[in-house]
Amino acid sequence: MAFEIPSLKDSVHPDEWQLRVDLAACYRLVALYGWSDLVFTHISAKLPASVAGDAHHFLINPYGLMFDEITASSLVKVDMQCNKLHDSPFPVNPAGFVIHSAVHEARHDAGCVLHTHTRAGVAVSAQSHGVLPISQQSTFVLASLAYHGYEGVAIRDDEKTRLQADLGDANYLMLRNHGLLTVGKSIADAFLSMYTFENTCRIQVDALAGQSGPKDLTAVNPQILDGISHAMRVQTGGLGGAFVWPSLLRKLARENPGFDV
Repeated sequence: MAFEIPSLKDSVHPDEWQLRVDLAACYRLVALYGWSDLVFTHISAKLPASVAGDAHHFLINPYGLMFDEITASSLVKVDMQCNKLHDSPFPVNPAGFVIHSAVHEARHDAGCVLHTHTRAGVAVSAQSHGVLPISQQSTFVLASLAYHGYEGVAIRDDEKTRLQADLGDANYLMLRNHGLLTVGKSIADAFLSMYTFENTCRIQVDALAGQSGPKDLTAVNPQILDGISHAMRVQTGGLGGAFVWPSLLRKLARENPGFDV
């Protein structure tokens, strides 16, 4: 049974509507690529100053909906404490927003925070050596990677300061025994980073299968890592996630239309 959700297109600022469309697309793409965890985990997007002024307001998923049924109008606007800022029939999950609020609070450049619990991501997060430099994909991740130790289900505010200190200015965060997180200036950047992070982990799990350990794998020359940021800019024409985002929206429109209502 599909939800009948009134459209917010004509009742919100055009910049908010565009952010809603992109975030709904991101949720559905996460589901399409097999990264979702039923209704759990979150992707948050910060509303621009043209909409929120100096306030810190965000869009987040309506808690209880599967990622592949989220629409632009079903997304919920919240403040830093995950209080709803508009009438919505859907609940939100303040406990699940703890990690996101910690990142947004410390990183004002964070337009989007994307967090997953994928099988490969959790598997690598449990490996003591973490991400290994064994693939081209891993080199992009290692150029901006941080780790945060597991403290149980992340529902306590006191964990925020430690998570913020561990993240620093990195754009990839491996949450030990928990999952993956990416920080992007835009939704497109956060998604492209997660695509790279997830594939890095899948490649590593596959490469280690049947091996006695990392010593049996061929590592990337450390000198190559030094110039990887420039290589990434060249690969995307300096556009980052914006380079691939239009093609992803076309793919989604073919395979799971209806996100932009």
